[in-house]
Amino acid sequence: MPFRVIPREQAFYDLLEQAADGVAAGAEELLALVDDFDHAEAHGRRILELERDGDELTHRIMGLLNTTFVTPMDRHDVHHLASSLDDVLDGQEAVSDLLILHHVREPIPQLRQQAEILLGATRAAARAVRELRSPHATGRPWVEILRYERDGDHVFRRAVAALYSGDYKAMDVLKWKDILEEMESAIDRCEDIANTVESIVVKLA
Repeated sequence: MPFRVIPREQAFYDLLEQAADGVAAGAEELLALVDDFDHAEAHGRRILELERDGDELTHRIMGLLNTTFVTPMDRHDVHHLASSLDDVLDGQEAVSDLLILHHVREPIPQLRQQAEILLGATRAAARAVRELRSPHATGRPWVEILRYERDGDHVFRRAVAALYSGDYKAMDVLKWKDILEEMESAIDRCEDIANTVESIVVKLA
């Protein structure tokens, strides 16, 4: 093993893993909300707590970037990965908030499909971030995230087509389109995570 004059800052891995785990926990709670609107506000409060915890972790990562001379990964990649994880949590909180504000009592089928896809993508993202500690042994986990993102696009397009089929009232179309778009945005941010993880692995290879 080559000798390192300046040790790598391992705290980045710990903080990024905590952030990624929080994102997966937020997706799990959002799916629970979609399946349990009777307790929507309780699920919403938990998602908000996770979002605030994610903000704190992002601030800590950015602060560490500003005070660390040598980082274990490219600074831009660390910044982008932390920001993308935070963006997913923000999107989850936005979906939760809209569902509660609109007093949704029952989801349309495509929303639950999106929630399942988001959960799968965030769990894959958490695994991908954890594997950054051993990039040479990686099984290309970002490919799984990208698969989920493509599935999300597929569901979103069909959801919008269903909304415009004439089976929904005009106000319901507007309401559900806002909610579905926020969920789609959260899933899309998972693609940013996948691309950044791949960039990191390529640079460390």
